[in-house]
Amino acid sequence: QVQLVESGGGSVRAGGSLRLSCAVSGHTYGNYRMAWFRQAPGQEREGVASITTGGGSTVYADSVKGRFSISQDNAKNTLYLQMNNLKPEDTAMYSCAAGALLGGGPSLVPQAYNDWGQGTQVTVSS
Repeated sequence: QVQLVESGGGSVRAGGSLRLSCAVSGHTYGNYRMAWFRQAPGQEREGVASITTGGGSTVYADSVKGRFSISQDNAKNTLYLQMNNLKPEDTAMYSCAAGALLGGGPSLVPQAYNDWGQGTQVTVSS
């Protein structure tokens, strides 16, 4: 089983930046996909960005394209989400997720993931 621990959340003003980290430990099964999801109170979970660990293919939600960037450091077993030009509507609990890559590529669908972190809160004020 994979353990995921997020960090880096906090409170920022609109236009500011944050970098989230997700430390990965435990068994990682060959090539796999990882992703960041977010969920605001009263709203459904939303896929934000995803990456495949083998080829590094990425996909982003339209709402964050051009502002967020997902990356990984395999040597450190860490996934990152660089968030720039933050907006109040980005306020949410952000969680990272991991899942075996049995076909296809990066995915923003929660059902594609087996392991989840506890999340880190991001709050953006206007």
